[in-house]
Amino acid sequence: MRLLATVTAAAIAASSIIVSPVLAQTATRSFDIPAQPLASAVNAFGRQSGLQVTLAASTSRGINAKAVSGNLTPDQALARMLAGTGVNYRIANGTAVIGAQASSGGDLPVEGATTLRPIVLQGQTGAEGNVGETVIGPEQLERINPIDIADVFREEPGVQVGSSLPMSQKVYVHGVEETNLAVSIDGARQNNKVFHHNATNLIDPSILKAVDVDAGIAPADAGPGALAGSINYETKDAIDLLAPDQSIGGFVTSTYNFNSDTVTTGLSAYGKHEGFEFLGYFTFGKGDEFVGGNGEEVRGTKTDLLSGLGKIAYETDDGHRFEISHDRIVDDAARPFRPNVGSIPSRPAWEPRVRDIRIDRQNTVLTYTDTSPEGWWDPTFMLAYSKTEVDTLGYSCPRGCPAPSIPITYPSIGETSSFNGKFQNKFSFDMGNIVAGVDFYSDRAKLDAESAVLRFSDSGREKATNVGIFAQARLEPWERTRLSFGARADHQWFTGVDGSEFDNGGLSANISGEYDLTDFLTAKAGFSHVWAGIPLAENFIINPAWDYGSDGPDVVTANNYMFGLEANYEGFTAEGSIFRTDIFNARDASYSPAAGGAVISRDVESRGFEIGLGYEWTSSYVKVKYAHIDVDIDGAPADTDAGNYLATPVGDIITVTAAHTFADWGLTIGGDIELAPKYDHVAAGMPDYKAYEVVNLFAEWKPETLPNFSFRAEMKNIFDETYANRATYGQEFGTVNPLYEPGRSFLLTAKATF
Repeated sequence: MRLLATVTAAAIAASSIIVSPVLAQTATRSFDIPAQPLASAVNAFGRQSGLQVTLAASTSRGINAKAVSGNLTPDQALARMLAGTGVNYRIANGTAVIGAQASSGGDLPVEGATTLRPIVLQGQTGAEGNVGETVIGPEQLERINPIDIADVFREEPGVQVGSSLPMSQKVYVHGVEETNLAVSIDGARQNNKVFHHNATNLIDPSILKAVDVDAGIAPADAGPGALAGSINYETKDAIDLLAPDQSIGGFVTSTYNFNSDTVTTGLSAYGKHEGFEFLGYFTFGKGDEFVGGNGEEVRGTKTDLLSGLGKIAYETDDGHRFEISHDRIVDDAARPFRPNVGSIPSRPAWEPRVRDIRIDRQNTVLTYTDTSPEGWWDPTFMLAYSKTEVDTLGYSCPRGCPAPSIPITYPSIGETSSFNGKFQNKFSFDMGNIVAGVDFYSDRAKLDAESAVLRFSDSGREKATNVGIFAQARLEPWERTRLSFGARADHQWFTGVDGSEFDNGGLSANISGEYDLTDFLTAKAGFSHVWAGIPLAENFIINPAWDYGSDGPDVVTANNYMFGLEANYEGFTAEGSIFRTDIFNARDASYSPAAGGAVISRDVESRGFEIGLGYEWTSSYVKVKYAHIDVDIDGAPADTDAGNYLATPVGDIITVTAAHTFADWGLTIGGDIELAPKYDHVAAGMPDYKAYEVVNLFAEWKPETLPNFSFRAEMKNIFDETYANRATYGQEFGTVNPLYEPGRSFLLTAKATF
């Protein structure tokens, strides 16, 4: 009854339906596709349309596509090609999704019609055999309406996010910390191991169009260092926000959070004209500290955030597209002394509970692509520069600081940067494609920390440069079979704080695939071996006294394994997989030279399974997912302290999501539940991790009489649970007050577009 009452209240509270979906592309192209099996016809369509194409695993079996020729829009060409097959599709954001994931039901659109995008989780792109891939697409992001990166992943039990503060949230995939993955924004490498108490990649979720996660097994073209997989964040483009008949537009959105009296406002303007496109997007957030489920304010949790995204693109008549983008986010407020920790009561009295910490992340990307590729020439060229800086005060009290003495402070600035790029070409043919190319990075980790009073300096830097060559094939060599396999060779040059230099080289390889056992049941499996060189150390523990030894730190390698089954039948879905990741010689540097300093190595093992069930119909869906993840480091259960660098405990996580749309009213209501049972895979002498249950509800409304307006109401943590996310630091130690999540929070959002 409590749940029913809350759902009803949220619906009456007037919220918003998701913003109008992005419509199909309308530019005409020349098509010449003969009648042939659907799988090969889809490959030909991808080459001639310039779109990325996803073909559902259960779709291509025994189906022949019709011939298509003439100057048509991609939507018209695809409608003709699929006419009479009963196969659904949709086109959005430069991607054509064909088959079971394209629609939850309904007839094939008539020629030239535009396919509306349903609320679905894109993923498991069966046409390419990326067996561990999950794509959180635009529809899911709009439905979730995330306020931080934890919200982005809250429906994915295999991905956990520690901390309740955006500026200290870290992402863990199957329990492995994200600096052990290849992380990119708009394809640009991110190198952000700055301070273990801070976020690795601070991101404003309102600028995101999609998030692509390869858990464990990443393709060779995901970039170097994909030890436990990859994450790519893709930001919005002007074309995603403009209707086909629009040349200019914009929106204003504002959210008020009653828990912390926080107002977050977004402003955007975008347009296109004679081949030019532009997008400007700004977010401003300001608010007080939030209240936890125990009714107490959580110190150091005020909102003071400024974020922006700018893009300019030009596309010639013959398809040469040039784009430059820049995004930046700054968080500048008083935070807990250790930003991912509530407090440590045993610390000295002279150590403050909070201190000012400024984190500034920015990313600039220049890309060239050919949107009208011909033959085997389909290139991508990218250059990028990314940087994260953390600016705070260090505290020291060399003589013990008996009360009421005041400690000595000194500036401490950590900066991590990456200049990187790649050139690749996609070679397409009837059974699939091969992407091959070269990439490089030049990464720097630097700490400036000096005190004239204390007469000491911890300033120093490490740097690493890498050049790699790679190739990845994605093929459908036989009916019912989809394969993805590839390899890369890397050579790295590493320089330590003392000027010592080490160079190493290695090979990485991956193979994965899917095979349709029946018309509705698919088996999938994969393996990867990854060579990652020597990772940079975290900036704030850099010590100029480090001794790297004659051989230097060990190079890091990993093996990943996965096997699973997936079934799709008349709206029902079921999937299950088992996985394992082994990371060898993971670098776990220590400030103290006496403790091994720069050359400490650990072995990390993550293993477990995931299960998912779901049912979708025209106006509703329900999904249940369960992940069980055990993580060991050097053969012993991981703890959240190891999560600062390597991996964190997860245990059992269950998520339930559901929604229903009342089409006549323009109203959608839904919610999600996260359950974390008690977990006892702990180090000797440690208590079990506590259980928690969190329920979130939402209602969205777009009134028919006000088509440019939408309204949304959300109730998060409706039962006021007092808890810290399973991946949050310190909750098992007994000597630490963890950083709690917000208690019951009511949010209202209004959006106006023009």
